[in-house]
Amino acid sequence: MAKVLMAMSGGVDSSVAAALLQEEGHEVIGCFMRLGNVGDELDEQADISIGHKGCCSINDAHDARHVSAKLGMKFYALDFKQDFGRIIDYFVDEYNSGRTPNPCVRCNDWLKFGRLHEYAHSIGAEYVASGHHAQIKQGEGGAELHMGADAAKDQSYVLFGAKRERVGEMMLPIGHLQKSEVRELAKSFDLPVFNKPDSQEICFVPDDNYANLIDKRAPGSLVEGDVLDVEGNVIGKHQGQQKFTIGQRRGLGIASPKPLYVVKKDPVLNTVTIGGEAMLDTHRVFASEQNWLIDESSEWIPCVAKIRYNTDPASGKVRANNGKLEVEFDEPQRGGAAGQAVVCYQGTKVICGGWISEVS
Repeated sequence: MAKVLMAMSGGVDSSVAAALLQEEGHEVIGCFMRLGNVGDELDEQADISIGHKGCCSINDAHDARHVSAKLGMKFYALDFKQDFGRIIDYFVDEYNSGRTPNPCVRCNDWLKFGRLHEYAHSIGAEYVASGHHAQIKQGEGGAELHMGADAAKDQSYVLFGAKRERVGEMMLPIGHLQKSEVRELAKSFDLPVFNKPDSQEICFVPDDNYANLIDKRAPGSLVEGDVLDVEGNVIGKHQGQQKFTIGQRRGLGIASPKPLYVVKKDPVLNTVTIGGEAMLDTHRVFASEQNWLIDESSEWIPCVAKIRYNTDPASGKVRANNGKLEVEFDEPQRGGAAGQAVVCYQGTKVICGGWISEVS
C-alpha cells in the first residue's frame, strides 16, 4: 500500500475519493489548498476574495477538515495564496490580450499537479490523489489518462496539462463511477457532504462579474471602443473588449433581424466584430505549450478533439508542427477561441493538448 496526498476540496468527490483510498488500505493524508478566504486580499492592489460557491472557500476548508476528522486522516492546509495570484494575473492578462482564459486548467497544472506534487515528495508521499472525474489506466507504455466513466461529469479536459511523468504519480479514485454512485457512497460512508452541491463558478469571481475583477486588478484597462460588422463598418460602441467572448450572442446591444455573434476581438485596435453564426466555424486550430502524453508525432494522427470543456469530442487529426499542436477537424466546429485549450483523445485516452493560439 502507498502513502497518498489527497487533495481535499471539501466537496463530495474528493471526500469519497479519500474514503475509497483508505478502504483500499493506503495511508491517506488530507490536504486543502488555502488560496484565500472570503474577504482576504490576495495582493495589495485589488481585493480578490474567494466566493462561497467555489472550490476553495472558507466553507470548503471547514468541510475538508470535518471529513478528514471523520475518516481519521491527518489533515494539512497549505497556504498557496501567493501562487494563486499567478493564476489571477494570467486570467486578467488573457482577457486584456483578447483571449478567453481557462483558470481551472491552469490551477490544475500549476497547483494541484505542480506545487502539490512537490509537497507530496517532501513528505514522502508516492502519489497525489484528487476527486476529478477522470481515470488513470495502465497501458503498454505505463500510466495513461482517460475520460471519466460519467460522460456528463468527465474532467479529463482540465487535466490535459499534467506532464507525462506526473500521470504515473496521480490517483483518481472516483473516475470509474457515475456521479450518482459517488453520492450514494458518500451516504454509505456517512460523510457530511453527501448532498453538497457541486461548485459552478470561478472561485475568485464569486459574483460572476469578471469585468469588475479586471478593472480592479488592472485599472484603466477597460476602454470604450468600436463594434464592427464583418465588413469593418462601425455599428456601435462597447465599454471594453474584455466584456465579450467569441461566440457570445446576448448583450451585444445591436438590433438585427438575424442572430448575431461575437466573431472576432482585436485588443490592439480595441474593436469587437460581430457577424452571423457561420463566421464561428472552426476548421483548424494551432496550440502553443503543447503537452504530449504519448510519443510526440509530426505525422498526422487520427483523434477526436475538444476545443471547449462542455462540448462533445469531434473527429479529426492532430500533429506537432513547428513547435505547435495542429488540429484539423473533419467537420467545422463552432466558436474556437484563442486562449482556450484543445485536448485530443484516442478513444477515451488523452493523447495531447495545448493552448489555442490561432483559429481558422
